[in-house]
Amino acid sequence: MDRKDFLKRGLGSLAIVPFFTACKDAEDVSPDTSTTTGSTNTSNTSGSCTITATETEGPFPTKVPGSLVQNDITSDRTGTKLTVKITIQNKNNSCAALANALVDIWHCDANGNYSEYGGTGMQSTNYTSVHFLRGRQTTDANGLVTFTTIYPGWYSGRATHIHVHVYNSSGKSLLVTQIAFPEDTSKVVYAQGVYASHGQADTTNARDNVFGDGVGTEMSTITGSVSAGYVLAHTIVVSA
Repeated sequence: MDRKDFLKRGLGSLAIVPFFTACKDAEDVSPDTSTTTGSTNTSNTSGSCTITATETEGPFPTKVPGSLVQNDITSDRTGTKLTVKITIQNKNNSCAALANALVDIWHCDANGNYSEYGGTGMQSTNYTSVHFLRGRQTTDANGLVTFTTIYPGWYSGRATHIHVHVYNSSGKSLLVTQIAFPEDTSKVVYAQGVYASHGQADTTNARDNVFGDGVGTEMSTITGSVSAGYVLAHTIVVSA
């Protein structure tokens, strides 16, 4: 089964079980699956801010995120520089900044491949022994984490995205979500450099099976240029 078929089957597919199980067994800070089983794009609005939509973390979650505490997650991957700035807010505290939260991110490279996986129908290139484009940071007093990476590529059936998993300081899972990208910016990036041979994304946000029901709480703000690099800014609201 390829990635596109996997994604079309949705979260009810038994194919996702081994990925979640492997992540949970190996992880030093395990997700509380009773709160983050991940029905697509669910959110809760009340007061002054909206809880960010919950999304699936599969099929390529980081297997041992606690071992990847790092700001620069680029490793040996080439591509347009991207600085990722994520602010975590607490819905249960009048949307104040949430300090000391653990934030994991991961995404594919310029050719649409993930580290820690491969050699299967879902991803033919074998990257099981490397850990590029994955990392963990702890939020500061302003609820902010910053990562240095490259602009994500794309793969068939999915729009451009970054995965995010947020835990509290004790390791309790608070939210699994994904960050969406403005398509106009992605088109500029994908027309040049190492991205050009892969071409333009075959799936828009509107047709994506994760973002298709809306990106109101998941769309990032991107500034910058191909030559200077881009900066992604995004706020994620959790209940902590």
